[in-house]
Amino acid sequence: MGIYGMVTGKAGKSGFGSASTAEDVTHSIDANHLTAIITGGTSGIGLEAARVLAMRGAHVIIAARNPKAGNESKEMILQMNPKARIDYLQLDLASTKSVRSFADQFLALNIPLNILINNAGVMFSPFQLTEDGIESQFATNHIGHFLLTNLLLDKMKSSARESGTEGRIVNLSSIAHTYTYPEGIKFQSINDPDGYSDRRAYGQSKLANLLHSNALSRKLQEEGANITVNSVHPGLVTTNLFRHSGFGMKVFKAMTFLLWKNIPQGAATTCYVATHPDLKGVTGKYFGDCNIIAPSKFATDNSLADKLWDFSVKLIDSLSH
Repeated sequence: MGIYGMVTGKAGKSGFGSASTAEDVTHSIDANHLTAIITGGTSGIGLEAARVLAMRGAHVIIAARNPKAGNESKEMILQMNPKARIDYLQLDLASTKSVRSFADQFLALNIPLNILINNAGVMFSPFQLTEDGIESQFATNHIGHFLLTNLLLDKMKSSARESGTEGRIVNLSSIAHTYTYPEGIKFQSINDPDGYSDRRAYGQSKLANLLHSNALSRKLQEEGANITVNSVHPGLVTTNLFRHSGFGMKVFKAMTFLLWKNIPQGAATTCYVATHPDLKGVTGKYFGDCNIIAPSKFATDNSLADKLWDFSVKLIDSLSH
C-alpha cells in the first residue's frame, strides 16, 4: 500500500487496489446464504458496505445509534433494491447497556450470524466520558465493539458449525493506530483528562481494534472455531468521522487530495475481507487497499494484546456490578 499504489490505484497481489470499489471486489459473490451485522451502517463506508452486501444477497442488519438515520438508510437501500433483505436495530456503542440490549434483540431473532463488521467509530473527539465513565473514543471504538463481539461469538460459532460456512469478523482499524501514546495503551490513565490528546486517543482506540482482532484470532484458532478475524484500514475517505477536525485537517486534505478515496472505494477493503473466497482461512491479518499490509510494532505485540483483553474484560465486568 505504498504512495504510488494509492495514487495510481495499481492492483496488488489480490488483484485489487486503492481504486477498486466495494462492487468490484464482490462482483462474482453470491451472499444469499449469509447474514451480516454492520455497526455504523447509516452513513459513509458502513452504509456502502450494507448496500453492496445486500445487493449480493446477504441479509444485512444495520446497527446504529440514530433510529431515524437507521430507518432512512434501510428505506434508501430498499428503494434501490426492492429485493434487499435489510433490517435496522438500535445500537449505541458508547453504552454497554445499549450493546447488551442490541445483542439480546438480535439473538431473539433466532437467525444465523456469519459476518460481523465492526465499522462504527468516532474520531478526534474532545475529551468526554460516556455514561459508563469511559473516555469516549476508547469506549465507542474499542470497548463497545469488544463487548458486542463477545456477546455474539457463540451465535457465530454455532452458525459456522451448523452451516459449514466460515464466519468472518472484520474490525475497522486505521493507519492512525501508528500515532498513539508512547506506551501504546494508557492502561493506568485511559479516563484521565490530564495529558489527553484527541489525536493520540483516536490512535490508541484504533490500535486497540487491531490488538483485539489479533488476540481473538489466536483464541479462535486454538479452539478450532471456523471463524476468521481481521483488521482493515479503509484508506483516507471523506466521511462524517471528520466532523471534529479543524482547519489543519482541511489543509492536509488539500495537500494530499490525490490520496483520498471516494466512499465506494473506501468500503472495498471491508467488503473484500468480509466476503472474498480467496481469504478463506486467512486470520489475524491487517489489510489496506484489499491487500495484506504490515501494522505497527505495538499491533503485533501479543503480550500487549493479552493485557488489553484482560483489561477490557475487567473494565466491562466492573460496570455490571
